[in-house]
Amino acid sequence: MKNTITRLLLQSVLLITLSITAFSQPATTLVKVIISPDHQDWTYKVNEKAKFSVQVLKYGNLLENVTIDYETGPEKQPDIKKEGVILKNGTTEFSGTMKVPGFYRVSVWAIVDGKRYEGLATAGFDPEKIQPTVKDPNDFDSFWKNAIAEARKLDLDPVITLIPEQCTSEANIYHISFQNEVVGSRIYGMLSMPKKPGKYPAILRVPGAGIRPYNGDPWTPAQGVIKLEIGIHGIPVNLDKQVYDNLGRGALSSYWSIHMNDRDAHYYKRVYLGCVRAVDFIFSLPEFNGSDVAVTGGSQGGALTIITAGLDKRIKKMAAFYPALCDYSGYLNNRAGGWPHYFRNTQPLPGEVETLAYYDVVNFARRVTAPGFYSWGYNDVTCPPTSMYSAYNVINAAKELHIFQETGHWTFPEQNQIANDWLVKQIKGE
Repeated sequence: MKNTITRLLLQSVLLITLSITAFSQPATTLVKVIISPDHQDWTYKVNEKAKFSVQVLKYGNLLENVTIDYETGPEKQPDIKKEGVILKNGTTEFSGTMKVPGFYRVSVWAIVDGKRYEGLATAGFDPEKIQPTVKDPNDFDSFWKNAIAEARKLDLDPVITLIPEQCTSEANIYHISFQNEVVGSRIYGMLSMPKKPGKYPAILRVPGAGIRPYNGDPWTPAQGVIKLEIGIHGIPVNLDKQVYDNLGRGALSSYWSIHMNDRDAHYYKRVYLGCVRAVDFIFSLPEFNGSDVAVTGGSQGGALTIITAGLDKRIKKMAAFYPALCDYSGYLNNRAGGWPHYFRNTQPLPGEVETLAYYDVVNFARRVTAPGFYSWGYNDVTCPPTSMYSAYNVINAAKELHIFQETGHWTFPEQNQIANDWLVKQIKGE
């Protein structure tokens, strides 16, 4: 009984450590704007009418004579906007449709005592038929094959430093680094290793957007799995948080747009190569079983999960949550594109469209062969579901998609539990 309880506790903590980004379920608010599509799965056929019921509640009761603003239309491109509408009984209804596969969104803001409370719901119209707009460059494979080959000419030169104060009876925690794509360019991360001698499978955790420190994960090794969490910015991941805040507001502000018109100098080149080199690092570990490696992440990390699997056939399993960087050219084709929304408000400069095709998740998704777990929600305003389906629909490998319609750029605990169980069982062959 004691062992069972311990195992359940370890699994619960592991679930937290495998949570995919810094985003979490939103806190509840005094006033709630509830929008409900009339299909339970929020999914419709093209040209079918979706009906949305709206309720504005306070203490669970309809709020009378409440003022609302609202927008309706295709996600990220609403075609109806109105302000100052009075709802006498706190309810109203909307309807909408799509003539092509995509997503239709209703967003409502209730204004109460000078504060705005938001609610939204998004209907999907034949989302499994959404196709990407981004082009697949003819030399895509040779470009990345050559880039990886050049990077591998450099020795990994690993540096592995034990952090005693973060170790446990079952896990050793190390701050690590290894050489990346050019001399002096390094990838840093936290390596969590089972203390018990043996050969273990491994999980590579790739990061969401931003710059932050990492602490390591003593709970995954307790399950008999090596875990490597990497940063992507070429700096140690165990510094004071103020260092990362300063970089995020300074030298690395909007790093995703650095040299986005030059495929050989774009910021993400070193990042994508760093993910492959992280797999190289895992394979260099004597404690690794030499075969079973998975990759997981959310948002930018969801993108890097698909990218790593697309570039490196050694990846055996993958779990991607609300991937960013999908179908950047959507906005150039009158529909939503993926984060970071390169062309939502601006037209591309010379070379940008061509360069970004080499970095778009869609083109890596076409090359994925590893079985994968994917999950997101229809209400994601950071990574529009249109963009994510653009990548998912071109994946030919074994895949399963877990949709939690109400979620935005966050996950339910139940959603994390399903993903955690799937990933650990898959990588351990249970």
